[in-house]
Amino acid sequence: MAEFKELSPDAPAAAKLMNWVDNRFPASKLLKEHVTEYYAPKNFNFWYVFGSLAMLVLVIQIVTGIFLTMHYKPDAALAFGSVEYIMRDVPWGWLIRYMHSTGASAFFVVVYLHMFRGLIYGSYRKPRELIWIFGCAIFLALMAEAFMGYLLPWGQMSYWGAQVIVNLFAAIPFIGPDLALLIRGDYVVGDATLNRFFAFHVIAVPLVLLGLVVAHLIALHEVGSNNPDGVEIKAKKDAAGHPLDGIPFHPYYTVHDIFAVSVFLMIFSAIIFFAPEAGGYFLEYNNFIPADPLKTPLHIAPVWYFTPYYSMLRAITSEMMYALIACVLLGAVLGVLKAKIASIFKAVIVGAAVVLIAAMLMIDAKFWGVMVMGGAVIILFFLPWLDNSEVKSIRYRPDWHKYLYAIFVVNFVVLGYLGIKPPSAINERVSQVGTLFYFGFFLLMPWWSRLGTFKTPPDRVTFDPH
Repeated sequence: MAEFKELSPDAPAAAKLMNWVDNRFPASKLLKEHVTEYYAPKNFNFWYVFGSLAMLVLVIQIVTGIFLTMHYKPDAALAFGSVEYIMRDVPWGWLIRYMHSTGASAFFVVVYLHMFRGLIYGSYRKPRELIWIFGCAIFLALMAEAFMGYLLPWGQMSYWGAQVIVNLFAAIPFIGPDLALLIRGDYVVGDATLNRFFAFHVIAVPLVLLGLVVAHLIALHEVGSNNPDGVEIKAKKDAAGHPLDGIPFHPYYTVHDIFAVSVFLMIFSAIIFFAPEAGGYFLEYNNFIPADPLKTPLHIAPVWYFTPYYSMLRAITSEMMYALIACVLLGAVLGVLKAKIASIFKAVIVGAAVVLIAAMLMIDAKFWGVMVMGGAVIILFFLPWLDNSEVKSIRYRPDWHKYLYAIFVVNFVVLGYLGIKPPSAINERVSQVGTLFYFGFFLLMPWWSRLGTFKTPPDRVTFDPH
């Protein structure tokens, strides 16, 4: 048993209370390790505020979600009416509902920007692989949380969006129909589906999400934060053991983040009070119509943050399958000719390619669309092992790498835009090209990330105080 620390009888009451807590729970120790004595690189820039903003939005979503569940009824006959009751009759209910709906989109905005920062500065590279993996798992859980929450208002787009997405699982060979039935809880999207999604949205997924966030932060504070130069600040320390290029997170970055939070809350409030539907992107106009299983909307599309992946799903047609088969064949040929591996492994590559091509010819394109949509997220988990660049940060890579990353971002935005639009011949072609570029960016990264002339990173971080 640890010894209790005693204070002088003349010590202030606050110090006595803190000492009493510390003797029973390591509050001060945790505060020092993770805030006041956690040394972060001194050259953080604008891109490093989005992690804190993601935490803020998570708190907003949890708090507003608790208040919404006090009045929401997870019943197919009452759900839409209960949302209208919240909006019209519950004091400040409209504000809570708009905070929650706007918060969902804000969450994806800050998470996408947070992930992009990790991408350009190599925050997934050794020794931060686990931080990136936990982050990708958070993103996956966030997508599940958003999808299940989207059904709860029980409007037209909620109902038909869920109908389309759940039916995708039926395309999986052998287990698909049973899996779709298990998710729905019935043969159609109905009351059982609503109850399941409500339980997952309110209890199951948030618990997983919170656990992953804690794991993400613990892993981050174990190895330390990356920085725009990609320099490990723990390599050079002073006599007290503190990094020479680091500063305590508090008060320096708490003030930094408070400013970012203030700007974010001003933008967030402006959207809530003046444009909560954001022109139909945050809240679709069709979702203000009660769900009607007998009336299909002219065009069904998911919320904007899912549309890049939905666009990839729609890009996989029977015609597109031949392009994918050609890609698999080309990959296998290059693997056999270029890879310096034993003959047995080359035989395995050829065998796997033959099996995959046979499966692609035999199984419907709809299934491969689902696989591509899921693969677009899953491939992010492997990023630490796909990037073979000599340096971490984009600052010290060849200039054309920057243009490639810029094209990747533009491609992702275009795919998102096309996912909102109704299908057409030209949209289909552009989506197919965009899908090939998206996967090519990652699958060819082991090759292109090594090309070009790299600049030498500095031994110490570059920082101009202001």
